[in-house]
Amino acid sequence: MQDKPVALITGANKGIGLQIAKDLAAHGLTVLVGSRNLENGEAAAKSIGSDAHALQLDVTDQASIAAAAERIRSEFGRLDVLVNNAGIAYAGKPGTPFEERMKTNVPSMGSLDNMRAVFETNVFGVAAVTQAMLPLLREAPAGRVVNVGSSAGSLTKGSDPNWEHRPLFGLAYSPSKTALNAITLAFANELEKTNIKVNVACPGYTATDLNDHRGTRTVEQGAREAVRLALIGPDGPTGRFSDEDGPVPW
Repeated sequence: MQDKPVALITGANKGIGLQIAKDLAAHGLTVLVGSRNLENGEAAAKSIGSDAHALQLDVTDQASIAAAAERIRSEFGRLDVLVNNAGIAYAGKPGTPFEERMKTNVPSMGSLDNMRAVFETNVFGVAAVTQAMLPLLREAPAGRVVNVGSSAGSLTKGSDPNWEHRPLFGLAYSPSKTALNAITLAFANELEKTNIKVNVACPGYTATDLNDHRGTRTVEQGAREAVRLALIGPDGPTGRFSDEDGPVPW
């Protein structure tokens, strides 16, 4: 059994996930760097330091999820924080130009196969990983689940004609983040009488591979709200959607 709290971050080999892992390690946690490709995860863990360990984890593969949960139990004996960060906006060929990727997001002509694949990672993957890790989180003194969402999934913002990003509310990514909000609330409601808190963190428009690094925020900025929610005390919120400036409308 680890003396220090243990945090698992999915999709942590790069971008916001890697920064969240770095920040939680700096706060004294042992961090598990979830990565589909173990070698990429090992390189990321090495960049963090001795408190980081790579964990092969494909959130769309039930066998991979089960193996990760078993390894956490056998090697670390505990899990205090789960950050569901892994997410995609496009499931097609890597290197496809941003403009071409956006065409698959147009509701009237977008690919349903792409939509299904995005939901598989962003929604079903989050539910599957959370279910698998709950037995460990229930044993933790203060379990925390943080789902990395996006204001792009806000129905309130998406229906506001004055919202600058409204044209981007398309077929796949935004609806997947709306669904992520819904399952976050479902888990939070079920677990509200336990020691586990479940929240959604919006990182803001952060420059990552997801948007060809067109975002206006750094990964350091994008990680802040997820890290804050991962470390909240017993009086902290559950079933909330927030960014650095406070609550984000559903």
